[in-house]
Amino acid sequence: MRENHNCRDQAAHGFDSSDDSAPFVCARRGLQFPFESAPTRSGINAPANKKVVLSILSGPSKGESHTLSKPRVVLGRKGADVALSDPEISRHHCLLEVRDTYIHVKDMDSTNGTFYEEERVRAAMLRDGTEFRIGGSLIRVNFQKK
Repeated sequence: MRENHNCRDQAAHGFDSSDDSAPFVCARRGLQFPFESAPTRSGINAPANKKVVLSILSGPSKGESHTLSKPRVVLGRKGADVALSDPEISRHHCLLEVRDTYIHVKDMDSTNGTFYEEERVRAAMLRDGTEFRIGGSLIRVNFQKK
């Protein structure tokens, strides 16, 4: 049975939008973290023995893969760190922060939103093999050995 959980309800998680150091944690299937134990921004780092690869599964850029060159990147259209040719994606659509064994994805107030498990989210925690959607593009994240 699927849990009825609204990840957009930040107050339910104790998230204070004025405190930019506290990440919004969606404790759904991607990763299960109590809010109090979520890592802070200082924990942003790429794993030493793995690379992070984004695979585009559907949309105009279907078949492309992008290896992240740094632990903090912006996905969007032309001019973003990782640019996709999807007209439904904002120029600076979402931020990905690699945190050793998972990725924190944060929507950057995009027009069409960021979706995780078919639900529009402001932020989510993604583990190896997790998929999310921006615009018409379905994206899978993978940690691969270097």
